[in-house]
Amino acid sequence: QVQLVESGGGLVQAGGSLRLSCAASGRTFSSYVMGWFRQAPGKEREFVAAIKWSGGRTYYADSVKGRFTISRDNAKNTVYLQMNTLRPEDTAVYYCAAGTPYCTGYGCYDSKGIYAYWGRGTQVTVSS
Repeated sequence: QVQLVESGGGLVQAGGSLRLSCAASGRTFSSYVMGWFRQAPGKEREFVAAIKWSGGRTYYADSVKGRFTISRDNAKNTVYLQMNTLRPEDTAVYYCAAGTPYCTGYGCYDSKGIYAYWGRGTQVTVSS
């Protein structure tokens, strides 16, 4: 049984930083793609970043490029999302996801449909 547990959310002022963690268990994740998505009130869940567990290649939404960094720690089975220069529009519930898609790259890893497993989310609030 795959479990994904997010942590690290909270309230931060604009310009500040947070690091989210996603602890993954129940499977060997070497063949997985791990993603971060977010959902603001009244909006669709949207792609933030993804990382291939094997090799560590990363993918980002344009809105977070240069500000957010996704990484993973193989020994801890944990994926991180370092968020810098936060803006009020980054306020959302952030979800960790895991999947084993047959497709690759942008157009694939940024699609919610390729992720079979999701965490419960962690709230990030950025005040202006």
